[in-house]
Amino acid sequence: MGTVTTPDGTVIFYKDWGPRDGQPIVFHHGWPLSADDWDNQMLFFLSHGYRVIAHDRRGHGRSSQTSTGHEMDTYAADVAALTGALDLRGAVHVGHSTGGGEVARYVARAEPGRVAKAVLVGAVPPVMVKSESNPGGLPIDVFDGFRAALAANRAQFFIDVPSGPFYGFNRPGAEVSQGLIDNWWRQGMMGAANAHYECIKAFSETDFTEDLRRIDVPVLVAHGTGDQVVPYEDSAPLTVKLLKNGTLKSYEGYPHGMLATHPDVLNRDILEFIRS
Repeated sequence: MGTVTTPDGTVIFYKDWGPRDGQPIVFHHGWPLSADDWDNQMLFFLSHGYRVIAHDRRGHGRSSQTSTGHEMDTYAADVAALTGALDLRGAVHVGHSTGGGEVARYVARAEPGRVAKAVLVGAVPPVMVKSESNPGGLPIDVFDGFRAALAANRAQFFIDVPSGPFYGFNRPGAEVSQGLIDNWWRQGMMGAANAHYECIKAFSETDFTEDLRRIDVPVLVAHGTGDQVVPYEDSAPLTVKLLKNGTLKSYEGYPHGMLATHPDVLNRDILEFIRS
């Protein structure tokens, strides 16, 4: 593990495991989590000889709890600071949920040679909130509800989300993992309430349409049709249409947190995509 300091003085925590001459895979976590959410994937790809890296977004996990910068331009700039400090070349960037938006914004602006491929898992692009140009999106009232619940009782809200829609544990017949729920809560409560509050606007209202159009590298778009957080129909199929070189992989009935509920399936498919 290590840290890198961004130009505005923010200290970004990151993990960096594996051979320095291995192809780097950089993992970008979702809201309101941390690099720890990728433990399964990092161990898997480490065992296949890759160099695996994951950071805590500013205001999340072990990174600085800042007053500003909780929006996608700064998130992407922080990633650029990290990849520059580690001098990563030919990297694969894998982002889940909010992290998928971060990947789209970063990859669209990355220096030539920095990125080889990208993977978006249950990701927020093109844009989540409902509008005239995005009639299939979620009403702003949904995200206002998130903010109200977080401000009223963040600790309880961070139990309710993983116990319900995030992992699909509210579905009949679901195999509930208390460990996943507890670990989600642990990661969330490590971060800053102000960062989590402001990040709701970042992940729900940022329009990534032009970012997706600018991306030249191959992109795997992986999304569960049972996603209750980022609805499938308003995300993955629209994202692939905007990409120059996108591949859509749909997972019937899988939830938003499928990287934790179905890691063996997702890991295998990402590995196949990287090797192709």
